[in-house]
Formats: sequence, C-alpha cells, structure tokens
Amino acid sequence: MAEAVLVDLFGLKLNSQKNSHQSLLKTLYAVRYYCAAKAKFLCIMCCSNISCERDDEHSNCELDTSTRLSTLLREFETVSNPSMAASLYTIKQKIDEKNLSSVKVIVPKHRKTLMRAFIDQLFTDVYNFEFEDLQVTLRGGLWKQSTEGKTIAAQELEAIQNEVETYLKSLPALKGELTIITSPSISDVFIHGFTTRTGGISYIPTLSSFNLFCSSKRRDPKVVVQENLRRLGNAAGFNVEKFYRIKTDHASDVWIMGKKEPESYDGIITNQRGVTIAALGADCIPIVFADPVKKACGVAHSGWRGTLLGVAMATVNGMIAEYGCSLEDIIVVLGPSVGPCCFTLPRESAKGFQNLDPECVRLFDSPNPYVDIRKATRILLERGGILPQNIQDQNQDLNLCTSCHPDKFFSHVRDGLNFGTQIGFISIRE
Repeated sequence: MAEAVLVDLFGLKLNSQKNSHQSLLKTLYAVRYYCAAKAKFLCIMCCSNISCERDDEHSNCELDTSTRLSTLLREFETVSNPSMAASLYTIKQKIDEKNLSSVKVIVPKHRKTLMRAFIDQLFTDVYNFEFEDLQVTLRGGLWKQSTEGKTIAAQELEAIQNEVETYLKSLPALKGELTIITSPSISDVFIHGFTTRTGGISYIPTLSSFNLFCSSKRRDPKVVVQENLRRLGNAAGFNVEKFYRIKTDHASDVWIMGKKEPESYDGIITNQRGVTIAALGADCIPIVFADPVKKACGVAHSGWRGTLLGVAMATVNGMIAEYGCSLEDIIVVLGPSVGPCCFTLPRESAKGFQNLDPECVRLFDSPNPYVDIRKATRILLERGGILPQNIQDQNQDLNLCTSCHPDKFFSHVRDGLNFGTQIGFISIRE
C-alpha cells in the first residue's frame, strides 16, 4: 500500500459549469476512501488554485456541493504552481520530510507519460512509484486535452530537462555560502580545491547542502548533484562538461586519462589542460597531486583499504611512468577526512596499520582500535620518496575531522548510509 498519494489535476480547468465540482468531489472522495487508510500523505498537484466559490445564480444543491468540496480539499495538501518541475520538486520535499518512499500517482491517462518523464528527472530508485488512471471524466471540456503517446519525443524530453534545470538554478543556496578549501602549496598553474557541505541546494539533512554524488541508494537525484556541480564550476572556474570523478572500488587501480577507462578505479592522472578530475570523500581521504614542472596532476580516493593497498603511491608512480614526473617535484595535498578520534576498525583489520607503524593505531588491544589513515598515508608517501615538506595534511581546514565537524563536512561514520559526499578536484589551466 502506498505511503503517499499524488492526484494530478495539473491539466484541470475548473470553472462554474454545472458538473465540474460534482465530478471532482466524486474523484477525491474515491481517492480518500481507497487510499487514506494507509497513506501518510495525500496531495493534489494543480497549476492554479482550486476555487470553490459560487455566485448567487446557482442552486442550493450546487452550493452544498461546493461547500463539501471545500471541506474535502482540507484533507489533501495542495501544491499549486504553473511549473510542473516546481510542483513535483515541492512534493518531493514533502515526501522526504516524512521519509516516505512508496508513492501512488493518480494521473489522467493522457498525462501519464509526461508525468513519468518528470519523475525520472527528479526522483531516484529509492522511491517506488505505481500509477493509476484518473478514471473520472469531467465533462464540459475541463481537461486540457493532449495527444501524448506512450513515448516522449527527444524534443519534448529536452524541454522537460530544461524546465527542471532552470527551476533548480533559481533555488537559493542552503547552509551558507559555497566554500572551497585550497592549498598554497599548489601552483597557480592548476585550479584545485576541496569542497565543504555548504552552498548547494540539496535539502535532505544528511546530504544538505553541497552533495556532489548521486546513486540509486540516495534521495538526491542526478539533476540536483549536477546543479551543485555547476555552481562549483562557476565558483572555481572550471568547465563542468570536462569533469570526471573516480569510480570507487576501495582499491588501488589508477586510470591514465587518454587510455581505456577501467570499470572501477580509485585514482586518475592526466596532463590534459582544461580537464577537471575529482576524488570523492566522506571520511575517506580525497588526495590531490600536482607537478608544476611537468604540468601533470592526479587525484586519489584513499579509504582504509585503499590506504593499505597503496593507492596514493600508485597514483604517484603513474605520474612518473606516464609523464616523466620526478618524485621531488610532486606536491601532495590530503583533503579533509575522518580523524583517529572517530575512526575505528575491528582489531583484525587494524593489524595492517599496526604493522605499518604502531603510531597509526591507538588502543590496539581493544576489539575496535582507533586508526589514523592520514598518518598512514603520509608514512607511505614518504617511504615512496615524496619529500616530507611536499606533503600537506595539516594546514588550514585540511586536518579537521569530517565526523567531528557536521557544520562543515559530510561523514559516513557520523551520518550512516544516506551520507553526502564532498570532493577534492584539480585541473591544469587552459
């Protein structure tokens, strides 16, 4: 049984014709009777307010119908906006506030394909939709008829995408201004930075507001993440059309841009100008690499597994092999990550860090020792030949624990499965 019920009256033209209120009344009574017992949210979507006012020329019977309709409408939440994108996004917010995921959409048959196209843009696989035809026929030309078929033409789909994108661009930033943390160690040859959680449009509490990753398991749709990325590109000065994220596998594979892209990889290296590469982070370390001499760069995603597997040095070694970089020229900046204050592992998993260096582990004899993945990463980089002074992991906000600072960063450790994602990014200026 659906947790939320949406009645689509978007194409309805209610007027003072004899049957209009009576027909609508029957429709909404039926919805309430069959759905209200289980549903936690009843909603009507329309392009203008539904008016129940009658003039003096109508009979008492019609006035009674109008009164009953007005009373019934109070049991539904009405979302009224001439934009389908704005209406559905508002409804999504209300559904998310109640943490609902099962939605029944009662929609006129001729609008079903259009409705599906908007829903595909604004919702993710977290939600389960079922569609039911709005059976009642309102006489007197009350529906704006359409000749929509079973598929959406490419031109119509583009118009839907444009409407959604235009609406999202109009939304204000949440939780403060967009903030990018940069390192003075990286030359102006590069555009780089690490994002925080402020300045985006994501509204889900654990994703708010500058979430930069979407998946089938999260409530943030791709269009919202793309709008956040567009705002980042504008602020940082890079082209979002040439933006590439790692495809995380918590391992040590590195994609050499220009060669065949692997199915998954936790590092990327490039010497192409104008291309921006990014590593994800939400406790794991987003690492940025820059060689101002050879004008090459890289990023790596280093969780505890990737740290022990050597993803940081695998990225460095890729830059040396592909672009002729020298160890003494490579600058490495570790972005914000979970600190040893908050990150624990089962003792068996922590053994790898204990074997690397006992200083990476605290309370090793406990069932869940505390582990310092940042210290481990520095140790591995220094052992690999990176100069200690060329590793930046302490300055500014870079060393803040993501779990300890909910106002600044997303955190899987703190927020659980529906966590948001920040990134570290770099590109070579064109």
